[in-house]
Amino acid sequence: MTATLASAQEIPDFEQVVAVHGAAIGRVAAVHEKVKARRDELVQEILLAVWQALSRFKGDSSLKTFVLRIAHHKSVDHVLKSRHDSKHQAFDESLVEPSADTEQSVSLQQRAERLLQAVQRMPLAQRELVALALEGCSHQEIATIIGISANNVAVRLSRARQQLQHVMEP
Repeated sequence: MTATLASAQEIPDFEQVVAVHGAAIGRVAAVHEKVKARRDELVQEILLAVWQALSRFKGDSSLKTFVLRIAHHKSVDHVLKSRHDSKHQAFDESLVEPSADTEQSVSLQQRAERLLQAVQRMPLAQRELVALALEGCSHQEIATIIGISANNVAVRLSRARQQLQHVMEP
């Protein structure tokens, strides 16, 4: 009986999942939705989906991969459901944390704004890859989340980085 209980997969605590992965969920949502109110709504949809899916987590992948895969799918669904006018899409300054040095903070904020705007102008498929890479996901984790091969992830990320470097050059 003890062996059976020990081998049973425990359901992760939702509050702990949110504490550990909530910021990443917010950043994935920010890549897909530029309007703050809609982004907040998307985050809530993702959190609800994560909460509903936690009982199905089997440990086949890391919890991070599991959560980001849900965030990815919900974000894609959201984009497909709500194509909206780009005039209303603006950078949210709350995505940049201020530093102690004001001049450095302004410079970092401007660079982060340029990066986010460049990422937001990319095609959706590239945006998703870049967002997941910025979250620290490995090529294999991204492949699992998106549903493509790790080699394909590497090629697409290389192209996306080249495009971003070109856009970000002073």
